Amino acid sequence: MARRRLRGRRGRAGARLPVALLAAVAVLSTPVLTGSAAATGTSAAGQGPDRPTIRYTEYGIPHIIASDWEGLGTGYGYASARDNICTLADTYLMVNAQRSRHLGPDGRASPGQDQNTTSNLNSDLYFQRIKDNRVVERLLDKPAPDGPEPEVREAIRGYVQGYNRYLAETGVDGLTDPACRGADWVRPITELDVYRHAHAEIIMGSADPLLEGQVNASPPGASATSAAPDSPAPSAARKQRPPAASPSPSPSPEETAAKIRDAMAESRERGMGSNALAVGSQGVSGGTSMLLANPHFPWQGKNRMWQSQLTIPGKVNVSGASLLGFPAVNIGYNENVAWSHTVATVAPFGLFDVQVDPLNPTKYLVDGAWEQMTSQRVEVDVRQPDGSLAKVGRTLWATRYGPVTTAIQGQDLPWVVSAHAVRDVNMHNLRALNTWFRLDQADDVHEVVDILETTQGVPFFNTVASDRTGKALYADIQAVPNITDEHARSCLTLTGQLLFYQPLRLPNATPVSILDGKRSACDWPDDPDAVAPGLLSPKVQPRLIRNDFVGNANDSPWLANPEQPLAFPRVMGDTAAPRSLRTQELILTARKRIDGTDGLPGKGFTPQTMGQLLFADNSRAADLALDATVTMCRNVPFGLVLVDGNLVNVSEACPVLAGWKSHDYTTDSRGSWLFAHYWAYLLGGQGVEKLPWRVPFDPKNPVHTPNSLDTGSSALRDALARAVHALRTAGIALNAPLSDVQKVTRGGEQIPIHGSLGQLGVLNVITPGQVDGKFDIVFGSSFIQQVRFTADGPPQALSVLAYSQSANPNSPHYADQTKLFSAGGWVTERFTEEQIAASPALRIKVLD
Repeated sequence: MARRRLRGRRGRAGARLPVALLAAVAVLSTPVLTGSAAATGTSAAGQGPDRPTIRYTEYGIPHIIASDWEGLGTGYGYASARDNICTLADTYLMVNAQRSRHLGPDGRASPGQDQNTTSNLNSDLYFQRIKDNRVVERLLDKPAPDGPEPEVREAIRGYVQGYNRYLAETGVDGLTDPACRGADWVRPITELDVYRHAHAEIIMGSADPLLEGQVNASPPGASATSAAPDSPAPSAARKQRPPAASPSPSPSPEETAAKIRDAMAESRERGMGSNALAVGSQGVSGGTSMLLANPHFPWQGKNRMWQSQLTIPGKVNVSGASLLGFPAVNIGYNENVAWSHTVATVAPFGLFDVQVDPLNPTKYLVDGAWEQMTSQRVEVDVRQPDGSLAKVGRTLWATRYGPVTTAIQGQDLPWVVSAHAVRDVNMHNLRALNTWFRLDQADDVHEVVDILETTQGVPFFNTVASDRTGKALYADIQAVPNITDEHARSCLTLTGQLLFYQPLRLPNATPVSILDGKRSACDWPDDPDAVAPGLLSPKVQPRLIRNDFVGNANDSPWLANPEQPLAFPRVMGDTAAPRSLRTQELILTARKRIDGTDGLPGKGFTPQTMGQLLFADNSRAADLALDATVTMCRNVPFGLVLVDGNLVNVSEACPVLAGWKSHDYTTDSRGSWLFAHYWAYLLGGQGVEKLPWRVPFDPKNPVHTPNSLDTGSSALRDALARAVHALRTAGIALNAPLSDVQKVTRGGEQIPIHGSLGQLGVLNVITPGQVDGKFDIVFGSSFIQQVRFTADGPPQALSVLAYSQSANPNSPHYADQTKLFSAGGWVTERFTEEQIAASPALRIKVLD
């Protein structure tokens, strides 16, 4: 019924198009990309053109129109390859387990959220195992909902045609991007390549923390790594840790839990994140609803986002962004609904502790009987220093629950008395493709909920949406391990309890489960309401629809709106616990704007105020702590602090911080860089609630507590001294404007970037780091979009893609939106056919 209702309501998506399509013909005298004035071949009224057509507007944004899904995919594949073929080709190399063959074993691969987290060899072995087991092929053999729906298959068939067409037109040697021009690993692709890429994106929440532990797992006294006969082992293989001569004493459950907890929290802080805010009819001015999408994704590599509009008249008309290589919109809007995703607190995997036979550690105990682990030999081709190829193989192990791992997020899980097996909730999930294709065609937030429940394909994200009727939706409905609170109480090991229940080191960290593998009853049970085996019922997953606002900044669902706290199973996150400063900032920003108490004119959100508030780059940490920090600084005797063996004069820092009255991380702010370093030293890797506050966290007042720093605490003084010393050692003035120190490099030009770390409570998150050995931006605000609906008329949208459409330094769209983002600007989106036809930058490519 849900699917028929969805199809029956789609017709309105293209209601305005027939006349507008005729208007588009009038602009065909505009030079096309091929250098000719070819016609679009528009067919009968109400249909799309008989040939896929790409209309490029300002900043190289493609508006792709076709008469069917295959044609739409063809246009998407061609346009995305034109902008980013080297990034895409590198991704297909990874998912086909061929990085070591072409690039050598020692390079870095980026299979997960944190980017470049493992070696090429480890990555290849992980993906080769998936290939050998035909995981993706088996999913493709299934009908929907387990396998892709027909429109998904058609679009991906077209995507392959479009990608290969672009490559055939240019040739590998004719590519303009030096990253892969002439490379032997750039080749035509198949549909299977695209599905493998999709699957890799869906499982990346598990791949990051567990990949290395799985491909390096070996029984006590054995080595997982070995070369094939008569083949020299490559350097990456030789670097693996040798087996211990004798088993080391096992760490205590408390030690193991603490290490895993800290590593997972640290990974979450430096990895992908997002903010999303949906505002309903009671919170907007001059409209019925608004949505702010602000994902914080990598600025390099396979997890870059790419913007497009996709139109089949009468079927779909959707605009937004997707991860590269997905011929759909993942975050965006159509005629009636806008939506975004934020990284959730759910762990998309679980561990099982299995007791092993001390005389034969590949046997494990289940229900009082010994079972033999399965072994699997996995081999990949590896380029040697002399250019020749050699086979490198490992024997990988698995239990009934899943693969054995000896590490999680870099922390050892010794295979001694017991071993740990992994079950990944997304390993058999291609449903996410169906989810996004259907979201692209949704009519209201209630239909969004229906799609999320009936596909249960979202891999590790929340969904935040608004619609034309004035509703705002928060929904954490996704693929979740079926670990109810009762199941957790019955089955968690001691280490698992410490990970699952104890207060986590940082807010919004992930509750990891370790269940008792000795009892088969502790496996994830099947729920009749769930779409697939082992999934938590979508009926118990939290959702909230309101007329004022809902939002998420990577905390648990608890305070999607503080006026209506949510309850949910513990596996999905915590409740009545400290919120991150970014969550506090999001809630306060929404409340103050709706109430009109933020200093801006009027009440309620408009596109102007939504943009102003995000790019104000306000720091919640500074709001809470700057005044106390200045007071402490002024009270330091003689301004001198002895810390880490250094006598530091902090007196110069006092007027710098006192002068930073705006508390912002705009490019011209002075004192912000000093405060950021001070705050990092003060936190010391701990949660903000651990600081010396006079008023502790109160679950009854979670948005305003903790507060009031103790100005007499030596922790404040020492943190400031360390920050001052660090900046002076680096040769950076304490009052240096942010534009002097926080930049991104584009073609030799350094572009100042505003925003800062999420730990500072800044919504516009920007994370500097090392890129090819140089200081640059690695994560942060990527595709930012705000959408407003009115009672009638087309949706109104502003957006900016912070790192621009293309990773090719020779593209005109390599840095154009980056410079716009630097200046705090926005692109006024063109959605209707009339708006597209009116673009002064219009260029048309017809795919004959």
